[in-house]
Amino acid sequence: MMDIALLLVPAAIIAKALSMSVKTVHRSREVERAWNSGLTAEARCLRTYTKFSGETPQLYHVYEFTTREGRTVRFDERGGPATRGKGTFATVHYTAEHPEKATAHPPGNARTTLGVGRTLGCSGGIIAFCVVFVIIALTR
Repeated sequence: MMDIALLLVPAAIIAKALSMSVKTVHRSREVERAWNSGLTAEARCLRTYTKFSGETPQLYHVYEFTTREGRTVRFDERGGPATRGKGTFATVHYTAEHPEKATAHPPGNARTTLGVGRTLGCSGGIIAFCVVFVIIALTR
């Protein structure tokens, strides 16, 4: 029974770390696609709110814009300048296929790249630790 727990717990942690990595890379690619599409709109910030990840506050903005086809789109996006508040405007980039995945953040800037790298590095470290733990536990 203990041997199963020694495998299941690290496996669950590895699955969560992989999931975080996939989500981070996926969002990074969505932002890149939105900027490369060439479609932009002027969006109004409807509100901001803060979510806590552990003890770290994360600022979110809620934007609304109208696509070239006349569709009104509302989306939340994490990050962005704290000075951008309710009623302010920002240029958003979006794709025609998925305007709800729009972004007001530029792709590949240092902060974004650092965030992706940090997530992938932490996930890699967690996965490596779990693998070593399982190997040591099974060879005893």
